[in-house]
Amino acid sequence: MAINLQKGQRETINAPKFVVGLGWDANSSSTGTAFDLDASVFVMNENKKLVADEFFVFYNNAKTPDGAIEHTGDNLTGAGDGDDEQIRIDLSKIDSRVNELCVVVTIHDADNRRQNFGQVRNSFIRIFDADTRTELLKYELEEDFSIETAVEFGRIYKRNNEWKFEAVGAGMKGGLQDYLNKYN
Repeated sequence: MAINLQKGQRETINAPKFVVGLGWDANSSSTGTAFDLDASVFVMNENKKLVADEFFVFYNNAKTPDGAIEHTGDNLTGAGDGDDEQIRIDLSKIDSRVNELCVVVTIHDADNRRQNFGQVRNSFIRIFDADTRTELLKYELEEDFSIETAVEFGRIYKRNNEWKFEAVGAGMKGGLQDYLNKYN
């Protein structure tokens, strides 16, 4: 049975291969323009900086050079139940310089479309075992991000040779660029 996390809670990930599933629904009464949310992963070293540009994983750079992290594709609508986007992670392949994975979801072209995360509901991040498909952890974002266009859903980090997940749920107004500036 999965552990339902609260903001700030941390849990050990007990699977060498797992999938990060992200989901959301857009409010229908918003701006009249379709929502396109995008998941990305900043793969960082111990200084909380990208290992290299190729370690920023998103729909246009779907895989890290070590093959440990793979984005499975861009969902342009968020329609339907379950995961809208998924990222596969194999810790047995991960580059030795990697210490942390920051999972961020952004709204594509949010400023021009006058969209923010306050217009998004039922947002979650979950981790499930890649082999057994058993859900291990889940964090449902409950905050109202009325001005934010990017949200760090969670982070996966290495501590004492163990990989852990932290439910973060922190937003930024400047979209993806704010995170690029922070971690590059």
